[in-house]
Amino acid sequence: MLVVLDAPYVDTRAVDLSLALGGPERPALYVRELTLPGGLRLRLRLLGASHQVVCGDLTETVACLPGRPPHLPDSLHDENVGYRFIATVLRPTGAGLRSRVAALRAELADDPYALVGVFPGDVDAVTALSVRPDPPDGTVAWRTWHAYPQTNELVLTETVVAL
Repeated sequence: MLVVLDAPYVDTRAVDLSLALGGPERPALYVRELTLPGGLRLRLRLLGASHQVVCGDLTETVACLPGRPPHLPDSLHDENVGYRFIATVLRPTGAGLRSRVAALRAELADDPYALVGVFPGDVDAVTALSVRPDPPDGTVAWRTWHAYPQTNELVLTETVVAL
């Protein structure tokens, strides 16, 4: 699902992001509720140039969080709660960001398990979330993309949660 947002794009950079688990649901620009095969419900929440996913008791937030120093780990694995997170920051050269964002928008536009937020003023300013329809048994998985055209950065995350 492609959503054109009416909120201005917040001028942030990948280095401003943090990962938070738990905590409150933050004000959202757009929320998409999903029910996956088997009945699992998730909420994909666009917060701006950031996201929040609510899956049962788990709330994952990747955002610039007030009062919290920026820290987006490359990876985090907590076997006790069955949570695995990976983040990668890309800095494509030339028109690489533009072509990656265009491909992403085309790929996810009709995906029933995706949400793509496009900000006014720059078609490459997007935040996208997609629940993987085929995760390993007993898990749920999602990917996110945060494109920052002003700094030519694309932040990719992937999360897998044991059910």
